Amino acid sequence: MAPFLAALSFLTVFPSPRPADLTQRAISDSRAWFSLVGLILGLMMVGLEWALSYAFSAYVTAAALVAFLVIVNRALHLDGLMDTCDGLFGGDTPERRREIMRDPHVGAFAVAGAGCALLIKYGALISLLSLNLPGKEAALLLFPVFSRYTMVLQLMVFPYVRTPGLGSPFHEYPASAPSAIAALVAVAAALVVGGVGGMVVLAGICILALLLGQGMVGLAGGMTGDTYGATNELSEAVGLLALVAIIPFGLVAPIWHQISEML
Repeated sequence: MAPFLAALSFLTVFPSPRPADLTQRAISDSRAWFSLVGLILGLMMVGLEWALSYAFSAYVTAAALVAFLVIVNRALHLDGLMDTCDGLFGGDTPERRREIMRDPHVGAFAVAGAGCALLIKYGALISLLSLNLPGKEAALLLFPVFSRYTMVLQLMVFPYVRTPGLGSPFHEYPASAPSAIAALVAVAAALVVGGVGGMVVLAGICILALLLGQGMVGLAGGMTGDTYGATNELSEAVGLLALVAIIPFGLVAPIWHQISEML
Protein backbone atom coordinates (compact mmCIF):
# COMPACT_ATOMS: atom_id res chain seq x y z
CA MET A 1 0.00 0.00 0.00
CA ALA A 2 2.84 2.41 0.80
CA PRO A 3 4.23 2.40 -2.79
CA PHE A 4 0.79 3.19 -4.20
CA LEU A 5 0.37 6.06 -1.75
CA ALA A 6 3.83 7.28 -2.71
CA ALA A 7 2.79 7.29 -6.37
CA LEU A 8 -0.28 9.35 -5.48
CA SER A 9 1.96 11.74 -3.55
CA PHE A 10 4.28 12.26 -6.51
CA LEU A 11 1.71 12.40 -9.29
CA THR A 12 -1.43 13.99 -7.84
CA VAL A 13 -2.81 16.47 -5.33
CA PHE A 14 -4.86 13.77 -3.64
CA PRO A 15 -4.32 13.44 0.12
CA SER A 16 -1.47 10.99 0.66
CA PRO A 17 1.71 10.72 2.73
CA ARG A 18 4.40 13.27 1.98
CA PRO A 19 7.63 11.86 0.47
CA ALA A 20 9.36 12.75 3.76
CA ASP A 21 7.01 10.38 5.59
CA LEU A 22 7.73 7.43 3.27
CA THR A 23 10.66 5.04 3.19
CA GLN A 24 13.13 5.33 0.36
CA ARG A 25 12.18 1.82 -0.78
CA ALA A 26 8.49 2.71 -0.92
CA ILE A 27 9.31 5.75 -3.04
CA SER A 28 11.41 3.63 -5.40
CA ASP A 29 8.72 0.95 -5.71
CA SER A 30 6.02 3.57 -6.34
CA ARG A 31 6.89 3.48 -10.04
CA ALA A 32 4.92 0.23 -10.21
CA TRP A 33 1.72 2.24 -9.84
CA PHE A 34 2.47 5.20 -12.11
CA SER A 35 0.43 3.70 -14.96
CA LEU A 36 -2.44 2.90 -12.59
CA VAL A 37 -2.48 6.48 -11.29
CA GLY A 38 -2.61 7.60 -14.93
CA LEU A 39 -5.60 5.29 -15.44
CA ILE A 40 -7.36 6.82 -12.44
CA LEU A 41 -6.75 10.31 -13.85
CA GLY A 42 -8.06 9.13 -17.22
CA LEU A 43 -11.26 7.87 -15.61
CA MET A 44 -11.65 11.21 -13.89
CA MET A 45 -11.24 13.00 -17.22
CA VAL A 46 -13.91 10.82 -18.81
CA GLY A 47 -16.29 11.63 -15.97
CA LEU A 48 -15.46 15.34 -16.07
CA GLU A 49 -15.99 15.51 -19.82
CA TRP A 50 -19.30 13.68 -19.51
CA ALA A 51 -20.55 16.07 -16.83
CA LEU A 52 -19.38 19.29 -18.50
CA SER A 53 -20.68 18.33 -21.95
CA TYR A 54 -24.26 18.71 -20.71
CA ALA A 55 -23.80 22.40 -19.99
CA PHE A 56 -20.86 23.67 -22.03
CA SER A 57 -19.47 23.64 -25.54
CA ALA A 58 -16.44 21.61 -26.57
CA TYR A 59 -14.28 24.74 -26.24
CA VAL A 60 -15.13 25.28 -22.58
CA THR A 61 -14.92 21.58 -21.79
CA ALA A 62 -11.50 21.32 -23.43
CA ALA A 63 -10.24 24.30 -21.42
CA ALA A 64 -11.52 22.70 -18.20
CA LEU A 65 -9.78 19.42 -19.04
CA VAL A 66 -6.47 21.20 -19.69
CA ALA A 67 -6.84 23.03 -16.39
CA PHE A 68 -7.58 19.72 -14.66
CA LEU A 69 -4.35 18.23 -16.00
CA VAL A 70 -2.39 21.16 -14.59
CA ILE A 71 -4.11 21.29 -11.22
CA VAL A 72 -4.24 17.56 -10.53
CA ASN A 73 -0.45 17.34 -10.08
CA ARG A 74 0.09 20.81 -8.60
CA ALA A 75 1.56 21.95 -11.96
CA LEU A 76 4.65 19.92 -11.04
CA HIS A 77 5.10 18.40 -14.48
CA LEU A 78 4.43 21.69 -16.23
CA ASP A 79 7.02 23.33 -13.99
CA GLY A 80 9.43 20.57 -14.98
CA LEU A 81 8.81 21.29 -18.66
CA MET A 82 9.41 25.00 -18.10
CA ASP A 83 12.65 24.44 -16.18
CA THR A 84 13.82 21.95 -18.78
CA CYS A 85 13.15 24.35 -21.66
CA ASP A 86 15.04 27.14 -19.90
CA GLY A 87 17.95 24.88 -18.99
CA LEU A 88 18.43 22.90 -22.17
CA PHE A 89 18.01 25.87 -24.51
CA GLY A 90 19.57 28.51 -22.29
CA GLY A 91 22.83 26.89 -21.24
CA ASP A 92 25.97 25.99 -23.16
CA THR A 93 27.37 23.21 -20.94
CA PRO A 94 25.69 20.37 -19.01
CA GLU A 95 26.63 21.99 -15.71
CA ARG A 96 25.23 25.37 -16.75
CA ARG A 97 22.02 23.77 -18.04
CA ARG A 98 21.43 21.99 -14.72
CA GLU A 99 22.17 25.23 -12.87
CA ILE A 100 19.54 27.07 -14.91
CA MET A 101 17.01 24.30 -14.24
CA ARG A 102 17.46 24.86 -10.51
CA ASP A 103 16.91 28.61 -10.86
CA PRO A 104 13.36 29.48 -9.70
CA HIS A 105 13.11 32.35 -12.18
CA VAL A 106 11.19 31.84 -15.42
CA GLY A 107 12.70 32.67 -18.78
CA ALA A 108 11.43 33.08 -22.33
CA PHE A 109 12.07 29.44 -23.24
CA ALA A 110 9.99 28.30 -20.27
CA VAL A 111 7.04 30.50 -21.21
CA ALA A 112 7.21 29.43 -24.86
CA GLY A 113 7.48 25.73 -23.99
CA ALA A 114 4.58 25.76 -21.53
CA GLY A 115 2.43 27.87 -23.85
CA CYS A 116 3.00 25.54 -26.81
CA ALA A 117 2.31 22.40 -24.77
CA LEU A 118 -0.93 23.77 -23.32
CA LEU A 119 -2.06 25.10 -26.70
CA ILE A 120 -1.45 21.74 -28.39
CA LYS A 121 -3.39 19.90 -25.68
CA TYR A 122 -6.25 22.38 -25.90
CA GLY A 123 -6.44 22.07 -29.69
CA ALA A 124 -6.22 18.28 -29.56
CA LEU A 125 -8.96 18.07 -26.94
CA ILE A 126 -11.26 20.32 -28.98
CA SER A 127 -10.65 18.08 -32.00
CA LEU A 128 -11.32 14.99 -29.90
CA LEU A 129 -14.52 16.32 -28.34
CA SER A 130 -15.78 17.42 -31.75
CA LEU A 131 -15.55 13.88 -33.12
CA ASN A 132 -18.86 12.07 -33.32
CA LEU A 133 -17.14 8.69 -33.44
CA PRO A 134 -16.45 5.82 -31.04
CA GLY A 135 -13.09 6.09 -29.33
CA LYS A 136 -13.37 9.51 -27.67
CA GLU A 137 -13.64 8.09 -24.17
CA ALA A 138 -10.85 5.61 -24.87
CA ALA A 139 -8.49 8.43 -25.86
CA LEU A 140 -9.28 10.42 -22.71
CA LEU A 141 -8.64 7.31 -20.65
CA LEU A 142 -5.41 6.22 -22.30
CA PHE A 143 -3.17 9.21 -22.86
CA PRO A 144 -2.59 9.89 -19.12
CA VAL A 145 -1.64 6.21 -18.69
CA PHE A 146 0.89 6.34 -21.52
CA SER A 147 2.48 9.60 -20.37
CA ARG A 148 2.94 8.39 -16.78
CA TYR A 149 4.50 5.17 -18.01
CA THR A 150 7.12 7.08 -20.01
CA MET A 151 8.63 8.31 -16.76
CA VAL A 152 8.99 4.71 -15.55
CA LEU A 153 10.68 3.81 -18.84
CA GLN A 154 13.16 6.65 -18.51
CA LEU A 155 13.86 5.77 -14.87
CA MET A 156 14.77 2.30 -16.03
CA VAL A 157 16.98 3.29 -18.97
CA PHE A 158 18.76 6.57 -18.24
CA PRO A 159 21.11 7.74 -15.46
CA TYR A 160 20.06 10.29 -12.86
CA VAL A 161 22.39 13.25 -12.49
CA ARG A 162 21.26 15.05 -9.31
CA THR A 163 22.41 13.59 -5.99
CA PRO A 164 20.64 14.20 -3.75
CA GLY A 165 17.48 15.07 -5.61
CA LEU A 166 13.78 14.30 -5.78
CA GLY A 167 14.45 11.34 -8.07
CA SER A 168 17.38 9.90 -6.11
CA PRO A 169 15.38 7.13 -4.34
CA PHE A 170 14.27 5.75 -7.70
CA HIS A 171 17.86 4.85 -8.54
CA GLU A 172 18.95 3.29 -5.24
CA TYR A 173 17.03 -0.01 -5.34
CA PRO A 174 16.44 -2.83 -7.87
CA ALA A 175 13.44 -1.87 -9.97
CA SER A 176 12.80 -4.73 -12.41
CA ALA A 177 9.60 -5.96 -10.74
CA PRO A 178 8.01 -2.51 -10.17
CA SER A 179 8.89 -1.46 -13.73
CA ALA A 180 7.38 -4.67 -15.10
CA ILE A 181 4.13 -4.03 -13.20
CA ALA A 182 3.90 -0.51 -14.64
CA ALA A 183 4.53 -1.85 -18.15
CA LEU A 184 1.91 -4.57 -17.69
CA VAL A 185 -0.73 -2.05 -16.60
CA ALA A 186 0.07 0.25 -19.53
CA VAL A 187 -0.02 -2.57 -22.09
CA ALA A 188 -3.21 -4.06 -20.61
CA ALA A 189 -4.94 -0.66 -20.72
CA ALA A 190 -3.77 -0.07 -24.29
CA LEU A 191 -5.07 -3.44 -25.47
CA VAL A 192 -8.31 -3.64 -23.50
CA VAL A 193 -9.40 -0.04 -24.10
CA GLY A 194 -7.63 0.94 -27.32
CA GLY A 195 -6.94 -2.29 -29.18
CA VAL A 196 -4.50 -2.10 -32.07
CA GLY A 197 -4.50 1.69 -32.10
CA GLY A 198 -3.80 1.84 -28.39
CA MET A 199 -0.79 -0.44 -28.73
CA VAL A 200 0.55 1.52 -31.71
CA VAL A 201 0.31 4.82 -29.85
CA LEU A 202 1.87 3.32 -26.71
CA ALA A 203 4.79 2.01 -28.75
CA GLY A 204 5.24 5.38 -30.43
CA ILE A 205 5.15 7.24 -27.11
CA CYS A 206 7.76 4.88 -25.68
CA ILE A 207 10.04 5.55 -28.65
CA LEU A 208 9.50 9.29 -28.16
CA ALA A 209 10.41 8.98 -24.46
CA LEU A 210 13.62 7.11 -25.31
CA LEU A 211 14.59 9.74 -27.88
CA LEU A 212 13.81 12.57 -25.47
CA GLY A 213 15.76 10.85 -22.73
CA GLN A 214 18.77 10.36 -24.97
CA GLY A 215 18.73 14.02 -25.94
CA MET A 216 18.27 15.21 -22.37
CA VAL A 217 21.13 13.05 -21.12
CA GLY A 218 23.35 14.37 -23.89
CA LEU A 219 22.56 18.00 -23.08
CA ALA A 220 22.29 17.90 -19.27
CA GLY A 221 24.57 14.96 -18.45
CA GLY A 222 21.69 12.87 -17.08
CA MET A 223 18.05 12.94 -16.10
CA THR A 224 16.56 15.16 -13.39
CA GLY A 225 13.14 15.51 -11.82
CA ASP A 226 12.49 18.37 -14.24
CA THR A 227 13.23 16.28 -17.32
CA TYR A 228 10.91 13.50 -16.14
CA GLY A 229 8.14 16.07 -15.77
CA ALA A 230 8.92 17.51 -19.19
CA THR A 231 8.68 14.04 -20.73
CA ASN A 232 5.28 13.53 -19.15
CA GLU A 233 3.99 16.84 -20.55
CA LEU A 234 5.32 16.20 -24.05
CA SER A 235 4.06 12.60 -24.02
CA GLU A 236 0.59 13.81 -23.02
CA ALA A 237 0.47 16.24 -25.92
CA VAL A 238 1.85 13.88 -28.55
CA GLY A 239 -0.11 10.86 -27.29
CA LEU A 240 -3.37 12.80 -27.37
CA LEU A 241 -2.64 14.08 -30.88
CA ALA A 242 -1.85 10.57 -32.11
CA LEU A 243 -5.04 9.11 -30.66
CA VAL A 244 -7.13 11.88 -32.20
CA ALA A 245 -5.48 11.26 -35.56
CA ILE A 246 -6.25 7.53 -35.71
CA ILE A 247 -9.76 7.50 -34.21
CA PRO A 248 -11.42 8.25 -37.60
CA PHE A 249 -9.85 5.05 -38.97
CA GLY A 250 -11.58 2.93 -36.34
CA LEU A 251 -8.32 1.86 -34.74
CA VAL A 252 -9.13 2.95 -31.17
CA ALA A 253 -11.59 0.43 -29.79
CA PRO A 254 -11.57 -2.47 -27.28
CA ILE A 255 -9.55 -5.38 -28.61
CA TRP A 256 -12.45 -7.82 -28.44
CA HIS A 257 -14.52 -5.47 -30.57
CA GLN A 258 -11.79 -5.32 -33.22
CA ILE A 259 -11.40 -9.11 -33.18
CA SER A 260 -15.15 -9.64 -33.58
CA GLU A 261 -15.19 -7.35 -36.62
CA MET A 262 -12.41 -9.38 -38.21
CA LEU A 263 -14.25 -12.71 -37.75
